[in-house]
Amino acid sequence: MALAETLMDSTTATAELGWTVYPWEEVSGYDENMNTIRTYQVCNVFDNNQNNWVRTKYIWRRGAQRIHVEMKFSVRDCSSIPNVPGSCKETFNLYYYESDSDTANKVSPPWMENPWIKVDTIAADESFSQVDLGGRVMKINTEVRSFGPVSKHGFYLAFQDYGGCMSLIAVRVFYRKCPRVIQNGAVFQETLSGAESTSLVAARGVCISNGEEVDVPIKLYCNGDGEWMVPIGRCMCKAGHEAVENGTVCRACPSGFFKPIQGDVSCMQCPINSRTTNEGATNCVCRNGYYRTDSDPFQMPCTTVPSAPQNVLSIVNETSLILEWQPPRESGGREDVVFNIICKSCGGGRGGCTRCGDNVQFVPRQLGLTESRVYISDLLAHTQYTFEVQAVNGVSEQSPYSPQYASVNITTNQAAPSTVSIMHQISRTVDSITLSWSQPDQPNGVILDYELQYYEKVGNRSQPSREICG
Repeated sequence: MALAETLMDSTTATAELGWTVYPWEEVSGYDENMNTIRTYQVCNVFDNNQNNWVRTKYIWRRGAQRIHVEMKFSVRDCSSIPNVPGSCKETFNLYYYESDSDTANKVSPPWMENPWIKVDTIAADESFSQVDLGGRVMKINTEVRSFGPVSKHGFYLAFQDYGGCMSLIAVRVFYRKCPRVIQNGAVFQETLSGAESTSLVAARGVCISNGEEVDVPIKLYCNGDGEWMVPIGRCMCKAGHEAVENGTVCRACPSGFFKPIQGDVSCMQCPINSRTTNEGATNCVCRNGYYRTDSDPFQMPCTTVPSAPQNVLSIVNETSLILEWQPPRESGGREDVVFNIICKSCGGGRGGCTRCGDNVQFVPRQLGLTESRVYISDLLAHTQYTFEVQAVNGVSEQSPYSPQYASVNITTNQAAPSTVSIMHQISRTVDSITLSWSQPDQPNGVILDYELQYYEKVGNRSQPSREICG
């Protein structure tokens, strides 16, 4: 809604107005509410060639570029005046004169159109007759005119009568400005309207507190009627703040609520297993034991690690193995649970179990299994193994603890031992020989006895072999 800043209002005068007349008369009169006011009257309708002027006191411009004048007046109907000549008028003229100081006197500026600048000829929409006046019924006309641009420090107004019977009841001089407003998330201060009725005065906006520009520049235009129009650009509440009170305030998200991005969206309540540490939060912090990955959306609940897999089964076939299990009872609130297989060989030695070597094969793979089954091959025969089936998910790496697992112990079947690699002769006689050898590198079970084969050599040929067991 436009603002009107009054520069002069004749109705506020408590004494004589003291305007300069030539030759109007200042009298006490009445407004439309029958309140006593100071007015100017003229009624020289029986003389031809009238040129009657009344001039206001000096009016300071106060930065305005376009001036509006509201005039309340009454004009007598010429036909209601007996024997009135044809020169009777029912209109008057409005003029203005600019000056940087109050220098006017009774003869300067001269009472003529130049140097005065004419604004308009004012005509009455209604006129009153003598009968109306006698019945105390007064028909008051109200007209508003504007002029500009004005550039000097101030100005005078003048009203010219040239043969009418009228009363100038009230004069209000004002300028229009667009009010301070908050629009599109920005504050626009009071702005004076332009010099022309069609002028658009650009005003630069400033984002409200905790608002951020999203389109630059932020502008509104103040038109000649003191109304804002043509918005350009906008501000939005920054992360951690939401728009309230019809977009005029960016309020910090209260405790337990957050807003991760700039925009018009409202603050959201923290998801399950998370909380805020202060007002104006842009995200919620996971509670102890709960985590969030970098790829998890802010509105997703914080999650935890899964429990151990259940009911691990093993099927041994010589040196290969099939492991099967059931998913963990608790997934940690996530759907990305996978399984890892840890293989440990416990086949002897004093160091306990050790990780299996790279020769052990896993199908489809050892880590990141999505199914609850794996085939393991190339194990050592007659060897004890421990297999741990771990359950992990997207936040397991953030936990300071090792993944939970279920384990199973198995022993592979016996197999034929490897060959004796080294044999030594200890002694021999004419009809005997004493030999020694090391245990095979891979006994693949309990060795019950050894079998020796020897050949008798006759000349360059070997005779059929003979066996010795024991």
